[in-house]
Amino acid sequence: MMQLAEQTRTRVRMQIRGAVQGVGFRPFVYRLATELGVGGWVLNGPGGVTLEAEGDAGVVERFVVRLRCELPPAAAIHELREEALEPAGYDRFEIRVSERAGKPTAVVLPDLATCDDCLREVLDRAGRRHGYPFTNCTRCGPRFSIIRELPYDRPNTTMAGFAMCPACGAEYADPADRRFHAQPNACPVCGPRLALWDADGAVLSAGHTAGIIQAAAGALEAGRVVAVKGLGGFHLMADARSRAAVALLRQRKHRPRKPLAVMVRDVEMARTLCAVGEEAEALLAGPEAPIVLLRRLGDAPVAANLAPGNPTLGVMLPSTPLHHLLLRACGFPVVATSGNLSEEPICTDEHEAVTRLRGIADLFVVHDRPIERHVDDSVAWVLCGEPRLLRRARGYAPLPVRVSRDLPPVLAVGAQLKNTVALGMGRQVFVSQHIGDLETAESQAAFERVIADFLRLYDAHPAAIAHDLHPDYPSTRWAALLAGETADAPRVAVQHHHAHLASCLAENGAGGTALGLIWDGTGYGPDGTIWGGEFLAGDARGYVRAAHLLPFALPGGDAAIREPRRSALALLRAAYGEEAFGMGTLAPVAAFTPGELRVMAQMLETGFRSTPMTSMGRLFDGVAALLGLCQRSGYEGEAAMALEAAADPHVHDAYEMPVITCAETGLDALDWRPMIRRMVADEWSGVRVDEIAARFHNTLAAAAVAVAARVGEPRVALSGGCFQNRLLATRTACSLENAGFRVLMHRLVPPNDGGVSLGQVAVAAARLG
Repeated sequence: MMQLAEQTRTRVRMQIRGAVQGVGFRPFVYRLATELGVGGWVLNGPGGVTLEAEGDAGVVERFVVRLRCELPPAAAIHELREEALEPAGYDRFEIRVSERAGKPTAVVLPDLATCDDCLREVLDRAGRRHGYPFTNCTRCGPRFSIIRELPYDRPNTTMAGFAMCPACGAEYADPADRRFHAQPNACPVCGPRLALWDADGAVLSAGHTAGIIQAAAGALEAGRVVAVKGLGGFHLMADARSRAAVALLRQRKHRPRKPLAVMVRDVEMARTLCAVGEEAEALLAGPEAPIVLLRRLGDAPVAANLAPGNPTLGVMLPSTPLHHLLLRACGFPVVATSGNLSEEPICTDEHEAVTRLRGIADLFVVHDRPIERHVDDSVAWVLCGEPRLLRRARGYAPLPVRVSRDLPPVLAVGAQLKNTVALGMGRQVFVSQHIGDLETAESQAAFERVIADFLRLYDAHPAAIAHDLHPDYPSTRWAALLAGETADAPRVAVQHHHAHLASCLAENGAGGTALGLIWDGTGYGPDGTIWGGEFLAGDARGYVRAAHLLPFALPGGDAAIREPRRSALALLRAAYGEEAFGMGTLAPVAAFTPGELRVMAQMLETGFRSTPMTSMGRLFDGVAALLGLCQRSGYEGEAAMALEAAADPHVHDAYEMPVITCAETGLDALDWRPMIRRMVADEWSGVRVDEIAARFHNTLAAAAVAVAARVGEPRVALSGGCFQNRLLATRTACSLENAGFRVLMHRLVPPNDGGVSLGQVAVAAARLG
């Protein structure tokens, strides 16, 4: 009998990679093993989690099945390797001290919004964490913003300086407690504390949480601007109901018209502002807690200058106990925008914030838990029934995108605008948090810090450095410098729109080729011209430019991005010749003085500073100006957003946009000139702007189907900043699907340039073989 019992005993070793550190995975394994009577151990390591389980063969089998199926809410297994071993005689299960040797490849968890259990404790007047703004557990709280190195253990975080009190230490050591091995665990006795500073950084109050919260709420109600230090940086807050408060924040932050996000107490308050569907509610209230773009209600009790001319509001719920307490004290929605000046990275240190936000904030709510790295709020929306990202940061970064094959270590440095960087290792591509536009010294310094942070965190030595083809991007110049210092890391230049295509294919796990509809503002083409309305057939290994938007010359180059009237004039001149300059009844022509018109005419005639381009983004700008919606832009995308907002979704007919042969390239090209002439005729005959705007969107969707049919690829990938337009994206996707094509769209990374770094990794890895 004894011999038979020994024969049924087994031991397995499991090496697990995925989201398994910082989510209560080891306590979950411990409790499961203890429940089943399995012996062995579990530990964190640089690559993930390793465990051994020993016991009766049938029991160990049940342990393995339940381990896969009953994961903690934020955990995810990406790879599990199982090895059978001879029994070692383990008679109990333990959590062992983390290993530090080995290559760091573990998934670093993003910061997670306060869970329901922790929120109940914060609001429980009888509990020891009542009103404590840094309450967390294994299911919520800071992760990516506090980790300094792998593995994810308290000494490797910015919580290392806070020694747990006996009560917190008992929770941390109790396998039955949800704070068992919760690394940021803290309470009012032993954890971080709040302080209230005035505009110059002088301390007004320290440690008295309730008083600080009430003072901040009172300042907001009085119309003042309050800077609040959160998980990954500062928010600038103001009363979202007050036109004067919003105007004051806009004036101080130098953000005259760009929409501002709103934070609300709960989903019920969100419903007073916007239409909140089932999918949007799940997205709002999920652990990621992103800003969600929602349709604003006509009677929403918020200031009209919050998102002028825009039917959409960006709404988010509180992501920390501090924000929950503040929103409950206010009782009204507040503006919650990044704590920075326009085009600069978000502030993370309170002393830095006082310097950089001087003249913007009237009060500072700060705390003494250091932020290791900046992490902005993510932005998401529900499109075609699925949640999709428009900015990938808190709640999502740096979770990896899983790819279908092993990759060499490749560092990708992204694009000029909406920059992210990415690091490919094995079957994972770690995509950084949103960095922003690389247009200031501060943003470029943040870009360099994020790269250094990634390389240090994962102890990575890139086999190649991928960058954009544009020679003048700061990211390209930085890649050249690093490659010059690292002889064994060659540079790989990746065409901008090819990166967009490869990014969409990579995140969809799509092998083989597809047709990419890559529509955006600008991207440097290998022919030296500016691309932007592209049909690329291929995959990460290479592409063929199958078709494009008919080129037009844009007077003033980059100046046209700020002045959509220039794009409109270029379109009119191409459609009507010199006659265009006499069409003074059209809004974009009337927007120029006679002298300016003469200069524009000369530039277009001679080609002086008139850049030929196929930009779909500039086509949107030009049409918006033509319809009188926007002659000068205060921020990127303003004209295109106005054009989308103006379109009547009930209009389904379209203009003519034939496919012709482009004289310059010899390729198929979408000829937009008949459409422009018809739009002008409609405008002169009194057709409503909302009908014309809708027909424009419908025309592009129909043209996409026409070109896709000519190319013949069964799969079509939609990528590029123009697909942040809900009407364009849905009409194009539906038209293609109705025509029998399989449509691939982004979900895990944005369709804009925030997803380019992922594509650069895929292309560089394909070239390296």
